[in-house]
Amino acid sequence: MTTDSVPASTPAVKRRRGFLMFLRDVLVIVVIAALVSFVVKTFVVRSFYIPSASMERTLLVNDRILVDELTPRWTSYERGDVVVFKDPGGWLDAVPQKPAAPPLVQAVDWVLNLVGISATDSQDHLVKRVIGLPGDHVVCCNALGQITINGTPIDELSYLNLPQGDTAASNMPFDVVVPAGSLWLLGDNRDRSRDSREHQDLPSGGFVPLDNVVGKAFLTTWPLDRFGAIDGHHETFNGVPDPK
Repeated sequence: MTTDSVPASTPAVKRRRGFLMFLRDVLVIVVIAALVSFVVKTFVVRSFYIPSASMERTLLVNDRILVDELTPRWTSYERGDVVVFKDPGGWLDAVPQKPAAPPLVQAVDWVLNLVGISATDSQDHLVKRVIGLPGDHVVCCNALGQITINGTPIDELSYLNLPQGDTAASNMPFDVVVPAGSLWLLGDNRDRSRDSREHQDLPSGGFVPLDNVVGKAFLTTWPLDRFGAIDGHHETFNGVPDPK
């Protein structure tokens, strides 16, 4: 007696089953990798790019950076830290609405953002240096053009991008006490930075709530010739006393 059915153990069936199992394993790996990347992006580290010149020379336009979201939750922030934060309201100009991208492009971009490869929300965030912590009395400027914090002058020339011959830390005077739960943030390229100084007329007084801070920028990853750690210049603030 003969039959046209193919035994389940033929090489063709085994190859097909092997291929399906391979696809299943690849899919599982991709899903797990996406979930891990999502968790890392949400709670540990995140990628941003620099859209403006406000932090030159420390960060240049189109630099891509990594931001530590986890450590500051345990150690808080220090004076000198370079931080990324969400607009507290009124800092960024309204961005014209762009035409919607094709669905496939939107899907790809969503996946890249999910795993932290893309950083399309960089335009909705800002990056500045922490100058004043909660309770600090920050004043500009003394007779030498230096900012003082709690009565102690700081020498910022190691990281400021100033016009040749100019040594003043700011051409815009201010005298503020940082409220609890907030930071006073300035750009390193002071003449081209719309920072806390320029937003003192807002309801926030120019202060940035800690809840708006995404994390601390710690590494420049692109372009490759600029790969390296982002310097907090914490030694600049070593002599600053705690607020009274």
